[in-house]
Amino acid sequence: MSKLYIVPTPIGNLKDITFRAIEVLKEADLILAEDTRTSGKLLKHYEIGTQMQSHHMHNEHKTIDGVIQKLKAGTTIALISDAGTPAISDPGFLLSRACIENNIDIECLPGATAFVPALVNSGLPNDKFVFEGFLPVKKGRQTRLLLLAEETRTMIFYESPHKLLKTLGHFCEFFDEERPVSVSRELTKLYEETVRGTAKEVLEYYTNKPPKGEIVIVVGGKNK
Repeated sequence: MSKLYIVPTPIGNLKDITFRAIEVLKEADLILAEDTRTSGKLLKHYEIGTQMQSHHMHNEHKTIDGVIQKLKAGTTIALISDAGTPAISDPGFLLSRACIENNIDIECLPGATAFVPALVNSGLPNDKFVFEGFLPVKKGRQTRLLLLAEETRTMIFYESPHKLLKTLGHFCEFFDEERPVSVSRELTKLYEETVRGTAKEVLEYYTNKPPKGEIVIVVGGKNK
């Protein structure tokens, strides 16, 4: 019986992949990859020769019907993103929803995702938290920040390096300069770094040391 496997891939260190994930990728009939060039390096490293097909945010609306037909015809497909778990700020949700609507089995393997180590590393409460992903770039950004200013749970955001200073500045403005913040950068990679402090302190740090790489921001919730 055909099935869609959702397979997490390493967020940096190639060793952070499970034995089971490698097995599934080797045994699948087809791998859907966000960027076949990026994923090709991982597959080559683990000697995985399975055929790949591009599946990313710019083409997923057009390709889903074809993927569903392949699954219905008995093809076993594995979905991967460039890094981490598919559908977490990456393509995957639309395909998984389409599979459910068509009574096609889905199995999501456990594995790497960037916000979990960032949250645990932060030292902020992690018994209750809210994952926000990327904030709106323009439209709706202020409205979202005003709403989140009242959030009492720990908040997690993804951000690009060139927008980090702007976002930290907005946290100072909409939340509080003294709000605790932890920024984890380049997780699992050679230059991994976590900087903790108040929103103002972390903003000053990265103003003097422009950031590079993938970034996760963890922000303490409003005191009750």
